[in-house]
Amino acid sequence: MYFLRHQRWWIFFAAIFICTIAWAAIAPIHVDSREALFEIPKGTWARRMAGNKVEILPSKIRLTLGARDILLLRNLDDVPQVFGPILIMPGQSFSLPFELASSYQFACTAHASGQMTIVVDPMPMPGWSRLRWRFQMIYAIFTPIFA
Repeated sequence: MYFLRHQRWWIFFAAIFICTIAWAAIAPIHVDSREALFEIPKGTWARRMAGNKVEILPSKIRLTLGARDILLLRNLDDVPQVFGPILIMPGQSFSLPFELASSYQFACTAHASGQMTIVVDPMPMPGWSRLRWRFQMIYAIFTPIFA
């Protein structure tokens, strides 16, 4: 009798777990903000001119159509920064929307290598790809917290 009572609880929790995974794989993705913000901090140019290796922006930024498909760069530094053909003055922001899933290369003076790659992924289809995408988003959110 004791075993049957505990077995029911395990079956109940397993069913809830399976339903949660199925929901995550099928449910539509709703995102409030479509902007991915990257800031160039004040003093970046001065630290770089002093010989410090300053890594303020990643060499590759991944965006997803329909979720995070607008790149927003904000220049908080004292000098203008170049991103592709755009000159971003101190205190200004630059917004770049993406409408096609592809890989884009940009010249970037705020990046140590002078180049930046923007990879725009399509919105994941329902099923395993959407489930994998959701787990990657959760991992990206919690990695800096536990690092």
